[in-house]
Amino acid sequence: MEQELINLDSAFWITTGAILLLLILSGFFSGSETALTAASRGKMRTQADKGSRGAQRALDITEDNERLIGSVLLGNNLVNILATSLTTALFTRMFGESGVALATLIMTVLVLIFAEVLPKTYAITNAETAAARVSLPISIVIRIFAPIVSTVRWFVRGVLRVFGVRTDPDTHILAVREEIAGALSLGHSEGVVEKEDRDRILGALDLSDRTVEEIMLHRSGIEMINSDDDPQAILTQCLESAHTRLPVYKDDPENIIGVIHAKDLARQMYRLVSGPNAKLSDLAKFDINEVAMEPYFIPDTTSLDDQMRQFLRRRTHFALVVDEYGSLEGLITLEDILEEIVGEIADEFDTPEDQAIKPDTLGCYTLDGAMTIRDLNRALDWSLPDDEANTLAGLVIHEAQMIPTVGQIFYFLGYRFEVVERQANRLTQLRVTPM
Repeated sequence: MEQELINLDSAFWITTGAILLLLILSGFFSGSETALTAASRGKMRTQADKGSRGAQRALDITEDNERLIGSVLLGNNLVNILATSLTTALFTRMFGESGVALATLIMTVLVLIFAEVLPKTYAITNAETAAARVSLPISIVIRIFAPIVSTVRWFVRGVLRVFGVRTDPDTHILAVREEIAGALSLGHSEGVVEKEDRDRILGALDLSDRTVEEIMLHRSGIEMINSDDDPQAILTQCLESAHTRLPVYKDDPENIIGVIHAKDLARQMYRLVSGPNAKLSDLAKFDINEVAMEPYFIPDTTSLDDQMRQFLRRRTHFALVVDEYGSLEGLITLEDILEEIVGEIADEFDTPEDQAIKPDTLGCYTLDGAMTIRDLNRALDWSLPDDEANTLAGLVIHEAQMIPTVGQIFYFLGYRFEVVERQANRLTQLRVTPM
């Protein structure tokens, strides 16, 4: 009888120790999964660059999230099932059939607190530190379970393919760009990130997805020089213009033959009238073709990111935009692209319309119809769609399915739109009121 009690005591303590060890392993797997998936890859990259081997290992094993999660879940399920089985066997031996229910209740509480909530809370609080620390043992676990995980992955993809779902092994759980955009939006909503900072970073991220057609100055607003005009008239036009570079056309505004810079024009005219025997009438000898630069044409489908690189490579700030038929569509400058990142760049030549948008006493905004929807959304934190139209006037025409007349009012997308001014077929001024 005494020998049986000693054996029972020995079995009890050995089983209890095994259960505690399995619970610790379960907490380790749960915390490791949370740490490695929640850790910022940017912060870990910074630590790795400073010489942290743990951070570098964490980066390496998170390259394949599917393999990482599969290995951790396999290990976690193994230890949880084994711990529950041992507890059930121990309690059944001690309390009979009622031990099954008691073991289920106790293991649920222990696993929930010590193997799930506690380790995951710590991992979320210290994600990068925890990820670096667990990277070595987890990398070993991944190597051990690699054959089993590969088989499971193959089986799961086969089942998903039966239901028409295809997975891309090279796709991350979250794209880096989407992760940054989401973090910025969340930070702004919580008051941590300023609106201007959010807009600048998102503007830079969006350059590759936006085309020059979206932000170009339409040809109807381009100021041009007629090469056949009198030299004095050309000089007067350049001096009165707020722009430094002006396109030069011959016979037809569609026929752009060059781009003239105000400095080049001034130098050439000064050279004609500054000699010892020079006379003012010598200006008649001025030939604009001698100082006009060759025009630079680009297609309207060029992305802003590519165009900015082209501007920097060519050392030019000015391009004319053409459509697929080669017809002039508008123009774009390097400043236009930079303004998509840093916001409006004002100087002493900007017109009063470029000032900040402000509502009247009734909360209405009187806006230029040619204002881009993106600029309006950035200025007022609105969310008007710009998929079908680039400008505010274009949005109203698209939604109304007609060219409205002055005084017409429309309600859509949660806003009230009133046509204030119209020139020919263009809506030049609109009054917009959030509803």
